[in-house]
Amino acid sequence: MERTDSMEKKILITPKSFKNYKHKAYPLLEEKGYKIIENNFGRTMTEKEITDLAHEGVAGIIIGVDPLPGTVLEQLKDLKAISKYGVGMDNIDLDRAAELGIKVKNAVGTNSISVAELTIALMFTMARKIPLHTAEVKNGGWARSIGFELTGKKLGLIGCGQIGREVAKRACGLQMEVMIYDPWFKDDSFLTQYRISRTDNIDQLLSESDIISLHLPATPDTKKMINSRTLGLMKASAVLINTSRGELVDEDALYEALTAGKIAGAAQDVFSSEPPAEDEKLLKLDNFLLTPHLGAFTAEAVEKMALVSTKNLLEMLGHKE
Repeated sequence: MERTDSMEKKILITPKSFKNYKHKAYPLLEEKGYKIIENNFGRTMTEKEITDLAHEGVAGIIIGVDPLPGTVLEQLKDLKAISKYGVGMDNIDLDRAAELGIKVKNAVGTNSISVAELTIALMFTMARKIPLHTAEVKNGGWARSIGFELTGKKLGLIGCGQIGREVAKRACGLQMEVMIYDPWFKDDSFLTQYRISRTDNIDQLLSESDIISLHLPATPDTKKMINSRTLGLMKASAVLINTSRGELVDEDALYEALTAGKIAGAAQDVFSSEPPAEDEKLLKLDNFLLTPHLGAFTAEAVEKMALVSTKNLLEMLGHKE
């Protein structure tokens, strides 16, 4: 498929929160002669909506979690570059993009601290059952349910990339014992500096940890890695934290584990379908907590993602600073 230059240069920007810093990012694009197309749907765009807006004349896309499969990329005849507003790129068909000559780059490091801080917040929330207790007081009650301290507990991190590292550093500051499972992790000096252990056996991590936190992308190898078998290895007192991707967890198996008391609780910032269905059974459980994918939704992270993704796009389109 031959890609041609277009006389009118346009950029499609899909992330809803990008508008918070458009006063800083848009001038960088406009001074290079680009017309900006915004996502005005107030939600994640569909494949058809992206295709309708970007099928002609759009040279670049700044993409959030909106889908960019190969079937869409093939229809965007003038597209030359995709800039990810964030880090995870599992919503983009990277292989097809490469075949079509479309450059792709993510905004590495822009949201690591924000996601890591939410991860720690969810640990405290589950340890002290904060939603349960605040609801109790608001309903006129004063009953208490006993919690547990994080100090001295073992945190098992599955994945230790940039976000996992930030979680590990903060957990060590809370005097937790940290173990990682990450076959691609090579920085032994980091492990030594923070007194972190590692294992090449994920089953060991699952069976020994008091809290398990997921920090890895959704790939064919990692989808539903938390399933009936792996949940069965965890302690009955264990808590699962997922601020990465909903596809990592078999939600039916998680529901069964939570209702049967196989694990104590789970907190997620992500779900397989966002937002979940109104009658989603997990949402009816007191020991399950879901936040609306707000890991990177801080003023600091949004500003960094907006500026870095914009500069990455301009660089891929041949504009040097």
